[in-house]
Amino acid sequence: MRTFNIRLVLILTLTICSLQFSQQSKLSKAVNYLSDFIASEYFLNLKKITTDVALMDSMYFRAVEFANNDYSEALLALTFATIPYKEVPIESPIFKRLMYFPLTSTDDSTFALKNMNLPKEFYYDSPKTDYGDKDKLAHFFGNAFLSYSITIFDLANGFGYFVESFEEDFKVQSRVDYRDLEVNNNGALFGELLLDNKSLLPSDIILFRSLTFFSFIQ
Repeated sequence: MRTFNIRLVLILTLTICSLQFSQQSKLSKAVNYLSDFIASEYFLNLKKITTDVALMDSMYFRAVEFANNDYSEALLALTFATIPYKEVPIESPIFKRLMYFPLTSTDDSTFALKNMNLPKEFYYDSPKTDYGDKDKLAHFFGNAFLSYSITIFDLANGFGYFVESFEEDFKVQSRVDYRDLEVNNNGALFGELLLDNKSLLPSDIILFRSLTFFSFIQ
């Protein structure tokens, strides 16, 4: 089921549209590279010998390396590489019809393999299903991108105002639960702390959430 926050999807999409074509091309190459990595036999073998939390770190390392230590580009590429959908349904306020907005993604066969291999049980309360928390990956990395890049794109000024207006007029068919919001906050925290500590890893935030929970219930 689609559970993506409309604000996240729109801000990411509008951010890409505000970039130059060459930068869009860089993003596409990065998404293809990361999708190939996640769909690879190498990644599948990693899944057999390590945890899903460690797999998130592996994906992050690959993204940062490919982006030549440009953390903003790495987080943005990870966001689109981990979205398990190729398009997002948005309802037009004028025609009251659903439009399917295409997202940056790879070819169909790689996309299917990538989705199959995505980490799904990286939280202590991840559902024990075939799908698990796969949709939470894009929430985490997307909000990390926004938090890390806020000063770069200056979303608080004119662009941010446009996003707010756009969000009010368009609707997306989705539902949001408390875990979506919590993962959003985790990602935002990761992006914020990453500004001052480049050695920080996604697993640091993921494990901190688990430790906080179990310390609270004791």
